[in-house]
Amino acid sequence: MYIMNVNLGAPYEAAIRSIIEKGYAGTQTEAIRQAILAYEQMIREEELSLVHKAVKIEMNELKAGKVKTHSFQEIKKSVSSGH
Repeated sequence: MYIMNVNLGAPYEAAIRSIIEKGYAGTQTEAIRQAILAYEQMIREEELSLVHKAVKIEMNELKAGKVKTHSFQEIKKSVSSGH
């Protein structure tokens, strides 16, 4: 296992102390691990939200007739003919 020394700065060190004092984590390492996992989850949720928004926009454009659609047969024919 690789050991990493990180200088976080006063506000982050205070936040870690507070997390430990409140009993949410037992050690500094545990608090940082939990923060990293929470941040990773937040990123996943944001990415999912952006995908949902994009799908909603595309579906609205399809319903409004702003986007040309193609049948499966048209796509299959296009692919097999090399176009």
